[in-house]
Amino acid sequence: MEPQGTFRRKGVCAVLITFVALWFSTLAMAGQQQPAAAGQGLVKKVVKAIGYRVGGGGTKVAMVGTQLMPQASGEAKIEARPDVTNIEADVEGLARPEKLGSEFLTYVLWAASPEGRTINLGEIQPNKNGKGDIRTTTQLQTFSLFITAEPYFAVSRPSELIVLENEPRKSTKGKIFTVKDYPLLERSQYEKLGNPLALTLDLRHVPLEMYEARNSVEIARARGAEKYAPDSFTKAEASLKMAENALASKAGKKAIISAARQTVQFAEDARSLSVKRQETERIERERQAAAASARAEAEAKAAKEAAVARAQSEQEAQRQAELAAAREAQLKAEAEATKAREEAANAQARAMAAKEQAARAEAERARNVAQALRAQLLDQLNAVLATRDTPRGLVVTMAGVLFATGKYNLRPEAQMRLARLAGIVTSHPGLNLQVEGYTDNIGSDEFNQKLSEQRAEAVRDFLITQGVDTRDITAQGFGKARPVADNSTAAGRQKNRRVEIIVSGEVIGAKMGNTQ
Repeated sequence: MEPQGTFRRKGVCAVLITFVALWFSTLAMAGQQQPAAAGQGLVKKVVKAIGYRVGGGGTKVAMVGTQLMPQASGEAKIEARPDVTNIEADVEGLARPEKLGSEFLTYVLWAASPEGRTINLGEIQPNKNGKGDIRTTTQLQTFSLFITAEPYFAVSRPSELIVLENEPRKSTKGKIFTVKDYPLLERSQYEKLGNPLALTLDLRHVPLEMYEARNSVEIARARGAEKYAPDSFTKAEASLKMAENALASKAGKKAIISAARQTVQFAEDARSLSVKRQETERIERERQAAAASARAEAEAKAAKEAAVARAQSEQEAQRQAELAAAREAQLKAEAEATKAREEAANAQARAMAAKEQAARAEAERARNVAQALRAQLLDQLNAVLATRDTPRGLVVTMAGVLFATGKYNLRPEAQMRLARLAGIVTSHPGLNLQVEGYTDNIGSDEFNQKLSEQRAEAVRDFLITQGVDTRDITAQGFGKARPVADNSTAAGRQKNRRVEIIVSGEVIGAKMGNTQ
């Protein structure tokens, strides 16, 4: 998708920038390299966010240069309205982006929500004096602003090369929040392969957007798009060829830029889809590994229990033989005298007592087996998600951070953990799962009830896709009922926003349906 907002440029980069490796040399080397593994290459960042007052008129925040570019500075004017928030940012002191790496060609303004979601607000192309501005909008009212160096304008996640961050002033109107752990892409995710010779861009004859288009296609290729997103990548290559033909035929600048920007969009779609599909592969490998490990443990435990059972059976057979001999002797003694008959009766009573004792021992052994399996399963599940042992069974708790706020779509981390949980559960036949969704007390009862049901159903549906039998799993939402913490505090509400998976079954001594 096109980055959010509209912008205007102050001048055109009139300076020569150091660009990427020789084009055909890069193409040849790209086919010899392996893409980075999906789900890797992310770093975390903590910044200040501001909740702007709706209808309170405009306010300003400073834009302060980071260690990467301490000479950069600027300010942003923010005006929050009921339907949209207007942003006007003016910056200066921006150095040429290629100084941070030949793969970086432009700058992008970002907004980060308190939940860690990042939004591309638009491109900033500074003039030869290092000045630039942007006029854009966002649907957010509470957010952090920062500027990053990027390889092209349509990136979907910010790079770790932050050059400017917002800093509230004393006169800034709004409430300050801390945005924690929003994701940034490591610069290695954009670096060109190999170390070819540098070229200079001829911006008098080739628009900067054309270089961004070439850059985006090569980055998508390096991220494995040819393999994991072939349709989207083919579109990107075809679009780049159209742009190159337009440039070669000296078509109008607007036509060249339009084709180049379309190429960037296709390439970013291909790169993003490739990363997503590689992440799906990684989750599946995790699930299979967890299932194989659980099966191996179960098989080893079963073999050990079988050996113990055989030994006990042999001992019992020997004991029964001895009891039979004793009974025979007692019968013979009864024929001799009343005293002998009484002794035989006493011996028979002792034999019955021994049999009852053996039955109790067998029942105790069965309980011990169930308890041992229960303890083993508790350890295995605790390695995936927080699990506690209760009279209802083993209660696995998924914290609310595994869902987006107010949403029920599972995040990749939640899917990975649930895949591992499914691998463990399916390796132990006879288990039942009951998925229960809960919320805090923020919002209406109807909304909370519906959201809790949707989250519980989302977890159930995903576990079924991972091999759990539909007959062994149920889902139910309880809204804001059964809080486990005080809803008057943010920490308490976060604990109450949860999904619990109750693991039960006679094989672990817990029958499904027990109340809390």
